[in-house]
Amino acid sequence: MSSYHTPVLLEESVSLLDIRPAGTYADLTFGGGGHSRRILQALGPEGRLYAFDQDRDTLRNRPDDARFHYVESNFRFLRGALRLRGVVQVDGILADLGVSSHHFDAVERGFSFRGDAPLDMRMNQRARLTAADLVNTAPQEELTRIFGDWGEIDTPWKVAGCLAKARAEAPIRTTAQLVEAVKPCTPRKEESKFLTKLFQALRIEVNGEMEALKMALEQSLKVLAPGGRLVVISYHSLEDRLVKNFMRSGNFAGKVEKDFFGRPQVPFETVTRKAMTPSPEELERNPRSRSAKLRAAVKINE
Repeated sequence: MSSYHTPVLLEESVSLLDIRPAGTYADLTFGGGGHSRRILQALGPEGRLYAFDQDRDTLRNRPDDARFHYVESNFRFLRGALRLRGVVQVDGILADLGVSSHHFDAVERGFSFRGDAPLDMRMNQRARLTAADLVNTAPQEELTRIFGDWGEIDTPWKVAGCLAKARAEAPIRTTAQLVEAVKPCTPRKEESKFLTKLFQALRIEVNGEMEALKMALEQSLKVLAPGGRLVVISYHSLEDRLVKNFMRSGNFAGKVEKDFFGRPQVPFETVTRKAMTPSPEELERNPRSRSAKLRAAVKINE
């Protein structure tokens, strides 16, 4: 469904899954279904694919294939959702963590600062918290933390102060109103970069993205069969750092534990020595892939 989303690093990521025709796999971010369709091409008649997505807009992208099972859920519930369907282990997990082109292009969803729309940003539209709720009700100290931690904005306290001042005069309900509210804090020469960080920070907080990623990575250790593969495409340093550390050490600090004899105790063997990135040809075809980083690891036999 290229009109919904162009899959990034498609052949590279599916190749790293090292698919067995009769195996069972999980696509944690179904979206437009590009990666799922490629996985199905590699599977045989006995193979199975479980694809997760919390956004009901993706329902229309489901392939008509008996081997395909759509899971309407956030991937933070990976293990439980699979067990409900009688699946204890899988042979591979793929996660493309990027926001789909659909979310940016569907202006009414409020993910982009290029347009005017309700300040929403919910991936799951049944969730209660919107970006407008956050901007208008979160304490200034909390906004400072959000912009610093998730947006890595240089002066998050100034941005939080701008919003506090603006919302005291009138509620901030739309993306255009948000852009206007932070104008006094927006660097003139880096406006687009600054707003990208601002919107990213709010989106991550609204959707609990970092917590969900941590939960899914931790559950992958319980769900993956020995020799199973974990393949992740990330798009910003916060995600990539978590993925890199977890694949390297089994924890988010990246600290490799050792046993009594000094032998490293790690759950994975990394397949990608360093992150793979899109080729020049893919970048020309799909400029939105420019920040993608692909990493893969194999679960060590127990």
